[in-house]
Amino acid sequence: MAAYQLGIAGLKVLVLEAGRRYDPQVETPMFNLPRQAPLRGAGSKEKPFGFYDATVDGGWEVPGEPYTTAPGSDFMWWRARMLGGRTNHWGRISLRMGEYDFKPKSRDGLGADWPISYADLAPYYDKTEMLVGVYGGDDDLENTPRSSPGVLMPPPRPRATELLARKACDPMGIPVIPAHLAIMTQRQDADTLPRKIHPDNPLAQKVLAESMRQRQACFWATPCGNGCSIRANFQSTTVLIPPALATGNVDIIPDAMVREVTVDNTGKATGVSYVDKRTRTDHHVQARVVVLAASAAETARILLNSRSNQFPNGLSNSSGLVGKYLMDTVGAGIGGQIPALENTPPHNQDGASGMHMYMPWWLYKEQKRGKLGFARGYHIEFGGGRSMPGSGAFGGLGNLTEGAYGKKYKEAARRYYGSWMWFDGRGEMIPNEDCYCELDPDVVDQWGIPVLRFHWKFSDHETRQAAHMVKTFAQIIEQMGGKVNGKVETDGAKVIAKGGQIIHEVGTCRMGTSPRDSVLNEWCQSWDVKNLFVTDGAPFVSNADKNPTLSILALAWRTCDHIVGQLKTRSIG
Repeated sequence: MAAYQLGIAGLKVLVLEAGRRYDPQVETPMFNLPRQAPLRGAGSKEKPFGFYDATVDGGWEVPGEPYTTAPGSDFMWWRARMLGGRTNHWGRISLRMGEYDFKPKSRDGLGADWPISYADLAPYYDKTEMLVGVYGGDDDLENTPRSSPGVLMPPPRPRATELLARKACDPMGIPVIPAHLAIMTQRQDADTLPRKIHPDNPLAQKVLAESMRQRQACFWATPCGNGCSIRANFQSTTVLIPPALATGNVDIIPDAMVREVTVDNTGKATGVSYVDKRTRTDHHVQARVVVLAASAAETARILLNSRSNQFPNGLSNSSGLVGKYLMDTVGAGIGGQIPALENTPPHNQDGASGMHMYMPWWLYKEQKRGKLGFARGYHIEFGGGRSMPGSGAFGGLGNLTEGAYGKKYKEAARRYYGSWMWFDGRGEMIPNEDCYCELDPDVVDQWGIPVLRFHWKFSDHETRQAAHMVKTFAQIIEQMGGKVNGKVETDGAKVIAKGGQIIHEVGTCRMGTSPRDSVLNEWCQSWDVKNLFVTDGAPFVSNADKNPTLSILALAWRTCDHIVGQLKTRSIG
């Protein structure tokens, strides 16, 4: 987002990418079938999300680029060493944070407040949703704000399983509403939207219109996770980078592993040192402004490694908070078998490779009265039905067939296929002092750069929330007349996903109102180094249950507007 916004503003931008170039339009295996892949496309150590997952040269493990965890900590760090990074690998779920989410401490006394409010970011949410293409409904629920009229694309029709879940949830008081996903249900209006998004910028209007005309609406046939050659979903490689390059103002150096941000004797950032991974040689590039968007943990690593006589504890770290207050999303899930879905005839299951409906958090009032035993909430992602069978599609069938095989097994497969449903919670984690990353004093990667060591410990708020998730999911399944798969744990510590496992790491360089207790100001600008900015998840002060990508994009846009304004007044650079 930063490269696009700064490029259309007429600034010369150099992007240093730690991974290789990647172009989904020519590389994606989106039309390949599971039977064409090893092990029917099942996940492996190298490709944990399946053989066709778009992530290349990355994952939980990156050869030659380790990280460590402190004793007693269990943390997983996902990295995507490719152009576009994690935007090539995400669920496209695009939920706005609400008013409560920006002022959590004011509401319940825990964590910290953001230095901005929902009203500050709402215009950028509108523009971001129009730019990338997001479908969704117009529901306006407590702390679940709607978009402005005309911003969202129409949501796809609910599937049978989603309507069945809604029927079960109605008497439980759980709302089931259209989901918001960054997938185009119709083509963008290239004649109107660019002028609306960039009203005073002819260059931006031109390159964006050209890009929008190259994008197609989704035709509901392939998984988004494989990448999208028709540019129907949001990946920065298909939505932001093409128009950015079309400005003529943006260049990209791939395979550039950043070592540190350099400064002059006045403490101003002068550029970036990086390792060319192809030649294993060090290089330096100069810049008037440095923008870090390497992901929350990687940005903290770069800053901590940017040590000098002026900044012996790392750059922008006068508060000592770089790397601190690392957060992930709280995750827990459970599934069940629904007899009402047995023997359903083949029917149209077309749609997005994600949810058409979801369940936003609904217990704000009960929580405010202290009836739940934990702070903050979660939303529910769910699915099921007769989509294309992949590896493991008939897992659990043995529990229903008592060991049938041959003709009886085939009959059972036809009877039960599509009768399983799953429910996953995605909840807010409250920042705590036990979750952070620091430089490991003894380990470097293959480029000689010190690696991160992670410390991690959930509080009772998160584990109790996870227990509430699975208890609720079991009630929904039973309300549907179904049977829960396995035991419903009452100990949340036994069902909560590991730190980093949901791949929603944020924090590490929190924004705030004072350099004493934050790393960045309200514009994601370093308190210590005025021409240094951060536009990934690192500035997050809290981690609401809403998936973070949309907020990262909107916040980055707001930051870039500030950078352009500061350069015009010569306040920086």
